[in-house]
This record gives sequence, C-alpha cells and structure tokens, in this order.
Amino acid sequence: MPAIVVLVVVMGMFYLGWRYYSLYLADRVYALNDANITPAHTFNDGVDYVPTNKHVLFGHHFTSVAGAAPIVGPAIAVFWGWLPALIWVVIGTIFAAGVHDFGSIVVSVRNRAQNIGTLTSSVINPRSRSLFLAIIFFLLTLVNAVFAVVIGNLFVANPGAVIPIVVEIPLAIGIGAYIYRTKSSALVPSIIGVVVLYALILVGQAYPIDLTGAAEAIGMGPRTLWILLLFLYAFIASRIPVWVLLQPRDYINSHQLFIALAVIFLGLIIGLDRISAPAINTAVPEGSPSFFPFLFVTVACGAISGFHSLVASGTTSKQLDKETDARHVGYLGALGEGSLAVGAILATTAGITAVGLTWREQYTDFGAAGAGAVGNFVAGIAGFTTHLGIPEDLGRIFAAVVVISFAATTMDTGVRLQRYILQEIGEMVGTRADGSVRSGAGGGFLKLTKNLTAVTFLAVIVPLGLALVPGRGGAEAQGFAFGRLWTLFGTTNQLTAGLALSVIAVYVTKQGRSAIAQIVPLVFLLTMTTWALIVNLKTFIDNRDWLLAPLDLIILVLAAWLIVEAALAMSKARRESTRVDEPIA
Repeated sequence: MPAIVVLVVVMGMFYLGWRYYSLYLADRVYALNDANITPAHTFNDGVDYVPTNKHVLFGHHFTSVAGAAPIVGPAIAVFWGWLPALIWVVIGTIFAAGVHDFGSIVVSVRNRAQNIGTLTSSVINPRSRSLFLAIIFFLLTLVNAVFAVVIGNLFVANPGAVIPIVVEIPLAIGIGAYIYRTKSSALVPSIIGVVVLYALILVGQAYPIDLTGAAEAIGMGPRTLWILLLFLYAFIASRIPVWVLLQPRDYINSHQLFIALAVIFLGLIIGLDRISAPAINTAVPEGSPSFFPFLFVTVACGAISGFHSLVASGTTSKQLDKETDARHVGYLGALGEGSLAVGAILATTAGITAVGLTWREQYTDFGAAGAGAVGNFVAGIAGFTTHLGIPEDLGRIFAAVVVISFAATTMDTGVRLQRYILQEIGEMVGTRADGSVRSGAGGGFLKLTKNLTAVTFLAVIVPLGLALVPGRGGAEAQGFAFGRLWTLFGTTNQLTAGLALSVIAVYVTKQGRSAIAQIVPLVFLLTMTTWALIVNLKTFIDNRDWLLAPLDLIILVLAAWLIVEAALAMSKARRESTRVDEPIA
C-alpha cells in the first residue's frame, strides 16, 4: 500500500470532520454564542486571564497537549497491523477527542473557567472530586515515570541528542527572560531558538555524550543514571516560575511540532514510500494481548486523552477571546494531535524501510513492539529525512531531539501538576467543613503539602520509584515501562477522559440538548478500559507482579465508581434538563 494514499485519505477525513462534525457540535450541541462574555474578558488580569487571538491560542493549546504520547502509543499499536491503529486514531480523533477537547473548553468557559476537578464536584456530586483527584494522581504518576524512561532510553541510544537538549534549557531561560523583561512578542526569539537548537545537532553529532562510564563507576546502568538526573531536573524545573523555562520552551517546541509534521509528510510525498507492515497482523505470537481491548488503551493520546481536559479547563479556557474560538482551538487541536499519531504510524510502517529495516524484524512480538517503539519512530523519521537530502545519522538525532523535547515538556508539566494535586488532596483531607485544620494525620499532611520543597519532593519521589523498578531483563530492560506501565497509563488516561466526558454530557443534558456525541465515546471508553483492566489484573496476579496488580485493582475500582457516578448524574440531569445555557454553579 503506498503510504501517500493513506495520508491523503486520512487528511480528507480530518477535513470532513472539521468542516461538518465540529460545526454540528458548535451549533447543535454546545450552542456557541459570541454574545456570552468569556472569563478572559470578565476576569482579565493580564496574567492568567488574557483574551488571546485564536491562532495564537491554538499554538499554545496544541503544544501543551501534543507530547510524546501520540508518538509512543501508535508506534506500539502497529504491532496488530497498521489498519486497526489507523482506524482508531482517525475515528477516535474525529468522534471522541474532538468532542472531548472542544467540550472541556466550552463547559469551563461557561463556568468562570473552572478546572475539570471543580466542575466534577458541582456537575456530578462532591464525591466525584475524590474520584477525580485519585485518577489524576495515578495518571500523573504513570506519565512522569513512563516519560522519564522514554527519555533515558533515547539518551542512551542517541548520545548525539544530549548536547542540543541540554543547551535548550539555558537557551529557553534566556528567551524567557528577554520576553519577560522587554514585554516583546515571542515569535522571533522562539524561531531563533529553534534555529540554534537545530544547529546544535551538528555539535551533538561531533561530540556525543555517553554516560556509560560514569554510570558504571557508581554501580548503575546509564539509563538509570539518566532517570535520576531527569527527576533532579524536574524537581528544579517544577519549582521555578513558568515564564522562566516552561513557557519559552513551549514556544520553541510549538515550532518543532509543525517542523516534525512537515518532515514526515514531505519526506513521505517525495520518497513515495510503501507501507511494509500488514494491514492486520495475522501472525501474532501466542500469548500476545489482543487488539480488543488493548489497542484502545495503548493508543490513548492521538485518539482521545484525558490529559487534554486538564489543559483545556486549566489554562486554555482562561484565554479564550470569544466562544466560537473554542471550535478552532479545541477541535482543530485534537486534529493536530491525531495528525502526529498518523505520522507515527507511517514512520514505523513505511519510513523504516528507507533505512534498511523491515517491519517483521522490528515487531516480532509485543515485547519487542514496546521496547522498540520510540527507536522505530526515530528510524522512520530518519528514513523520511533521507528523501529530503538530510543524512540518516542527522535525521536520527533530529527525531530524538523532537521526541525528547516533547517528553521533557510533559514531565515538567506533569511534576508541576502532581504538586498541585497533592496540595489539593492536602486541603481536602486536612481541612474540616468549617475551614479549620484537622488534628492528627490529616492536619499533618496538610502542613506537609504547604511546604513547597516537601510537596515537590513527594511529587518527584513517587514516579521516580516506579520508573526505577526493574522489569524482566533487569533494571536496564526497556520493556518494563512500555509493555506494562504503558497500558496502565493508557487506562488511567482513558478514565480521565471518561470523567471529562461525563461532566460534558451532564452539562449538555441539563441544557436540554442531546448528549449522544459524548455518551457514545464515554460508553466505549469505559467498556474497553474496564475490559483491559480485568485482563491485566489476571495477568499480573498469574505473574505474581505485586507492584502492578494492586495498582491495576485500584484503577479498576475507580473505573467502576466512575460508571456508577456518571449513570446517577445522567439520570438526574435528564430529570432537571432545561433549554437555558446557564452556568452549572
């Protein structure tokens, strides 16, 4: 199958989704109305609440939600063949992610830009706040652990990427300081930053940094040392103001996202590569997980991601200039991440052939698919760059820099959010209804979470411990995070998406409009997630995996809780439905 045919068909479907389905959502489901004043105007403070041009806000939103996950998940999922992965990405993006991301912005904007946690309490019931916090805590723990391992593996496999990534930190800090002090536009400085970053790829190629010797000298493997350094960095980065590092690096990474997509699509068009993988893998080894249900939790980001609701209701809704901009920012942002997932599928099934690899050799079993997912994507991108006249070794470093940049940004944000969640949990368990501080353990935990150093250390140490737990093959084995942690990450992410869809569905129902657009993906997600959790639990118990079995069981209980709470809330909403677009609280 020529890859260009797949690309054209998918882009055509994305266009139709944008042209027709998103318009249906805007008019008939969310009833966007520019006469409604958005919180960006009502609470305009020049800091968090700032009316922003929809094109600029799209860039910020897209950068925040599109990390390494829409690369890793699809790169694993092509193990079952390229067609199931592609169908889920396309259908999920159009009918699930677009509905979820778009709706999260709208409901938040209609309710003073409140975050999804607060909305959960007021829309469903106060108990659901505890559910939200628990799911998000597990999600962030898994995100931070998984991406630390992703980056560690990439640094070990691509030492030429170390210098560009390390220098990007002071480069971003310099850009952030310049923008903050001069109050100037970020466009030109961030473009200069990207040019400098890519120029450093040549330096990294000439002077690769390998920590094997240093790691062995202190009795550990190189990946373990990188993971420790990454969490030390995350501890520092999550404590400093966002404008110092996080925001300016987002500016740089926003350009990298579009450059990466351009390299994938232009390289594919020029090279006319053919997909070497089977449409459906009929030679799946015995004992491998089936794509029902595991495909739908392996590919979370890139089809639908609960993490997006945190961004949509946390920062994006505070910057929306007018309600109709939500369609452009939310739905189009979902299509952008879906495009990145499609690029990952094409890179791992077509691009790898340009560098002499075959799909059969790289995807011998599910363990190999997980262990080699990121490496296969890097190789595929290198294959596309060769069609553009860029040498393969430089292409590999370029691809590694892109993935590491995305993953590091996700870690920065993840650890910071983990700290916020711990602080919110501290407020919940340490404060009485009248606002007074509880005595005993509750009050002690509240005091701990109010200490910035202590709560940041706690936010780091939990995912660090999970990332360092050895899998089969020892502490340096790659398969642990991808083959085992990744499915738990996917299920937790889908539970978060289910929680957000529940909130949106209840809101839409209360307004007297049909919530079928939210209910269908919600039911599908909860079915696949619960199914995967039950199968995984049995596997973990059979394998006597007493770390992941309890985690899986806790997440399964949370899934059951979510199903009950969502059903009760929907039933109540139908009884109380109106046709007035009023705030929930």
